[in-house]
Formats: sequence, structure tokens, C-alpha cells
Amino acid sequence: MAKNSNYFVCTSCGYETVKWMGKCPSCQEWNTFEEVSEVKSSKTDKVREIELDTVFDIDYNESSRISSGIEEMDRVLGSGIVSGSVILVGGDPGIGKSTILLQLCQHVQTDKDILYISAEESISQLGLRAKRIGLKRSNVKLASETDTDVICKAIIDTKPAVAVVDSIQTVYSDRIPSIAGSVNQIKNSALMLVNAAKRSGTSLFIVGHVTKEGNIAGPKLLEHMVDTVLYFEGESGSSFRILRSVKNRFGSTNEIGVFEMSNTGLTQVTNPSAFMLEGRNMNAPGTVVLPLLEGSRTLMVEIQALVCPTNFSMPRRMASGIDQYRINMLMAVMEKNTGMRLYNYDAYINVAGGIKVNETASDLAVIVAIASSYKGKKAYEQCVVIGEVGLTGEIRSVNGMDKRINEAVKMGYTKAIIPKVNVKAVSQFKDKIEIIGVENVAKAIEASLQK
Repeated sequence: MAKNSNYFVCTSCGYETVKWMGKCPSCQEWNTFEEVSEVKSSKTDKVREIELDTVFDIDYNESSRISSGIEEMDRVLGSGIVSGSVILVGGDPGIGKSTILLQLCQHVQTDKDILYISAEESISQLGLRAKRIGLKRSNVKLASETDTDVICKAIIDTKPAVAVVDSIQTVYSDRIPSIAGSVNQIKNSALMLVNAAKRSGTSLFIVGHVTKEGNIAGPKLLEHMVDTVLYFEGESGSSFRILRSVKNRFGSTNEIGVFEMSNTGLTQVTNPSAFMLEGRNMNAPGTVVLPLLEGSRTLMVEIQALVCPTNFSMPRRMASGIDQYRINMLMAVMEKNTGMRLYNYDAYINVAGGIKVNETASDLAVIVAIASSYKGKKAYEQCVVIGEVGLTGEIRSVNGMDKRINEAVKMGYTKAIIPKVNVKAVSQFKDKIEIIGVENVAKAIEASLQK
């Protein structure tokens, strides 16, 4: 006999409980619990024996990777697409997820069939999008289908090199007693698609919608089921796009791919440093250049600060592209160690280009930008600033200093303000760029701003 097991799952974070609750104890969201019914069989069948191999018996090599034909995507995936892997692609609506996957179908280097199955658009809408980006390959098969069982059968029967399912929130199986987009439907449909991809050796791309917090909608289990999770990022009013890996079983999770949205689709940005510094106003105080390390690549980004007297009892502190709580901490360090009275000043910090900065190596650049705006003095034009700042105002070392300085030299910068403990590691660049090592915040501001 089969037994029905009912439990409740939070549709926001995937938290499970045996009873309904108004507020999720994990993500603190209200009214997000949904009842899930699972059928468990009490029949005990004979269990087959597992096949055990040693590492010497397993045949594996790098030739199983397929080049996507898009250099920036290959960089993020780790030198190409692994056959039989499952890749989840998430991002805001209209960011370009469907566009880049259609472009992938055009450029991927394989002679086998390629399937693009959309559960959101009709076949005529797919055709219009494919025509706009110039999709002309005869081995690319397009379909509009929402039934998970039909999609899995197509993958197993045709055994394509690459398949795309757009999106996991809109496909459903009649065998699962819940609507499309529910936690139970997403989890089981994803499991069926993953099994179909592994059985057929197909590299499967699954598109996932995101919540208002920016996380992929559905249970967190969805990200654990796949091999790679990619996020497509970008500001709504900017053409700049970043493809970032947050999970990758076959490569690094620190790499990013840089694209620009155009009328004919997404184009690769071969020199992202020049792209992000384009249009920079070097004659205004409050702007500093930071060499940002993203995986194996260094990006030159502009840190902007605007400091002005407040009209409120509590000063406003706002940040875009950088952690606001860290900004508050850095401003407190400045008040304590430089004598600047910032307690009655509003501060607005921005990372130009729409990129998000997460590393602490940006601390010193933020402090110099704030000091530049507060004092009304410009930073040196061809100067980069790098360093982590401690609570006592000391400048701590950062990793990858040689890569950062090398990129600054390539971009024509003539001066670098870095932690004193990192000076020895970049001594080979002394003939190409002036390197100034600083120990504390006050000396860094003095060395960075024009007299």
C-alpha cells in the first residue's frame, strides 16, 4: 500500500515543516508556506547492488567539453560546456537570459542537434527572436512545450548535444498534483529533466526566474540538483551585463563574463576596463579608480562619492554596487583617524557601470573618494588606489596585487597607492609605475589627493 505524506514548504526559501506556519522562521517571509503531498510506497523491492570502480577504471578527459563559441561564456563555465552537465541560468526579467541562450545555440561548436524548448513563448515568438539575433543553423530545433514528460522524452529520443528549457517555473508534469511554479512541481520537474540529461549525455541549460531579493525562485534544493548556477546581472537602465558563476562543479566560481546589450543581441566586451571607465569625469572631486579582481581577470572600476551637508537630523548614507553597512563602518574609521567631521554630512557612494563590488580591497578607494568629495580636492588623474582598511585605520594587504598593478600599467596609469606590506610583491613594476606604500588612512588620503 502507498502512504500519503503531507508537509509544508516555504515557496521563498524551501524551508520544510510538518505544519503550516504564518511566518517562515528561515527567511522571515509571511504566508509563503504551501502544502505538498508526496506518495511513498511501502512495498519493499529487491535492491540492486552498486557498481564500484577505482579512479583508474574511470575514463574522463577534457575532450568531453564543448566550446560554446562565446569566449566570455567559456571563461565562466571553465573552458567550455561539459557533456551531460546541467546548468541553471537565473536573472531579472528582460536581462537577456533567453537571448544569450539562443545565441549559444547559434555559436556552440557541435554538429549534433540542438534543442531550444520554450514554455513561455509561442513558436512564432521564438522565430522572431531567433531572426533578430541571426540564428541560421539547420541543426537547431525550436519548440514550444510545457509538459515536462514530453520534454524529457524528446531529450532522451534525440540525444542532442545541447538542450535549453525556458523556464523551469512554467513547465509541469501531470503526474505531480500541483500547479506549475509550485515548490513540488519545480523540484520534481527539475529532477526529471536532470535525469533525462544524464541518461542522454545532453548538456542542459535551464532558465530560472528570480525573486525580488534576486534569488532563483523555488526551493534552494533546485540549485543543489544542478552542476552549475549562473546569474545574469545588470542595471535596468544600462546596457552592461555580467554573467557570474555562483556554483560550478567543473570550474572556478570566481569568473565573470562581460557583455553589452544591443539591437542584435548580446555582444562580448573584450576590454571591460575601458568600457567601464568610458565617459569618466576626471576634473571633479570624489572619483577614484580601483583595480577589481574577479577570478583571473582584473577590471578597472570607478568609485564615486558625493558628500554634502545634511538637511535632516540624521544624515543619509546610501550606496549602489557596494555594501552600505561597510560604508558606515569606513566613515566611522575616517572620523576617528583623520579628524573629518562626517556626522552631519550626507554620503552617496556609487560604483559606476552597474558592477557590484564585494571584496574588501575596495575599502581604501572608497575612503579616498569620500575624502576627495568632502575636501573638494581631486585625486590624481592617473592614479589607482587599493587596500583593505581595519577598524584602527591601518591598511592591510590584499591578494592578487601583481595582477592589479599589471592591469593599471596596461591602462596607462602612472601612480598606485597600495598597502605598504604589498610593495615588495610588486617591485618588478617600479620602472613602469610609481608605487606608494601607505600604512594608515591619513597617509593614504594625503598621497592620493592633489595639493
